[in-house]
Amino acid sequence: MFPNVGPTPHRGEKFEKRTTLQSLFTTRSLTNNRLSEASYQISLLIAKTGKNHTIGENLIKPLISAFLKTVLEKDDKDVKALPLSNDTVSRRIDEMSEDIEKQLVEKLKTRNFSVQMDESTLRDSEAVLITYVRYIDEGHFAEEMLFCKRLESTTTSKDIYNK
Repeated sequence: MFPNVGPTPHRGEKFEKRTTLQSLFTTRSLTNNRLSEASYQISLLIAKTGKNHTIGENLIKPLISAFLKTVLEKDDKDVKALPLSNDTVSRRIDEMSEDIEKQLVEKLKTRNFSVQMDESTLRDSEAVLITYVRYIDEGHFAEEMLFCKRLESTTTSKDIYNK
């Protein structure tokens, strides 16, 4: 009745190459994961430079977009989806800071360590207390800043100790 209907090599290839719902979600999920990872990496760079967090959205995204379009002649649709708003960059930096703090506290729970406190004055006579810890990590001495706290009163040792 339908002589041309039946399994043919061409139809089999088309069937195997078809886009499935699962492959659509997997591709989108992979792209979102990469965008999220890039957002964390860029946020870390912004934190290291001490620049205003709006630089991500105001300079870095347009810069990447211009580079992709001009030099690589590629579409910049993923750059537009890159989360680099002021709030996102701030949140990412806070999350990374909390993670580093948790890792350090976990290390210190299982090691002997020493504490060094240093009172320092910043611009406009703003006093801060910086506390460092020193410990042995995998056979090497390590030093990390434990915290930095603004001192609101006098900076005598008694006042610092009572804080």
